[in-house]
Amino acid sequence: MKSKKDILSISDIKDEIHEILDLAIKFKNDEIICKPLEGKSLAMIFQKSSTRTRVSFEVGMYELGGNSLFLSSSDLQLFRGEPISDTAKVLSRYVDGIMIRTFEHQDAIELSNEADVPVINGLTNLEHPCQALADMQTIIERKGDLNVKIAYIGDGNNVCNSLILSSACLGMNISIATPKDYEPNKDIVNEAKNISKETGSNIQITNLVEDAIYEADVMYTDVWVSMGDEEEKEKRRNDFLNYQVNSELMSLAGEDAIFMHCLPAIRGEEVTSEVIDGSQSVVIDQAENRLHAQKAVLYYLMK
Repeated sequence: MKSKKDILSISDIKDEIHEILDLAIKFKNDEIICKPLEGKSLAMIFQKSSTRTRVSFEVGMYELGGNSLFLSSSDLQLFRGEPISDTAKVLSRYVDGIMIRTFEHQDAIELSNEADVPVINGLTNLEHPCQALADMQTIIERKGDLNVKIAYIGDGNNVCNSLILSSACLGMNISIATPKDYEPNKDIVNEAKNISKETGSNIQITNLVEDAIYEADVMYTDVWVSMGDEEEKEKRRNDFLNYQVNSELMSLAGEDAIFMHCLPAIRGEEVTSEVIDGSQSVVIDQAENRLHAQKAVLYYLMK
């Protein structure tokens, strides 16, 4: 097996995250206009549906001169019982990289272990590193640097986990406010706190919204009911009632605070329309930056 790099977690690139963010900004500013991936192909495995992940990777590969293949659950033998190891080994003979968007993080790990080409986590139940990179790029654009505090309000899910690791790697402060029993992954939090000993990041986990938003520069939330949690819909809606980001909450963070959401959003649940469609919202910039961050990841792994 040849030497290769993978991005399954933000921690995989903790020493290169600044480099990748610099690349993303250069791609957005048209400072890199060559076709570095000409003749290369990316296989994209989708067990979970997607808008931004699919489009940004497809367009990103095209703009870098390469080709992408969309492989849904119905397109692959993988979801009819073929072992991940066989799929990984076969795809490695055809393509130059694999992106997977799936439920179980262990599936992405196994794919990475068995593939001879770079593997990218397009989303698992544990982490969403590509989203976090686009988020960091957006914060740099809007705030000028990463000397900020993020307040994340809501479910301690995959997006939350990757934001915690990103903040730790970049020396940012982050406060997470979730209802009891919805806290972020404990192993992720411990890993981030170990990283923060070197970077100076302050990581706070609380059940009190007011504690998290104190002096926040960035307000961030995500849906209360993620894909796979539909059976818990009513319970989750009740548990998260006091964790909605609305105008009153935004006012406590200050006039200069920006609002972020990875989308899709359910207006009237985790966020009100007046906030997500208001002047402090940067959610469309975030969505655009998925393209530039994806191109940076592809260039970094496959050039």
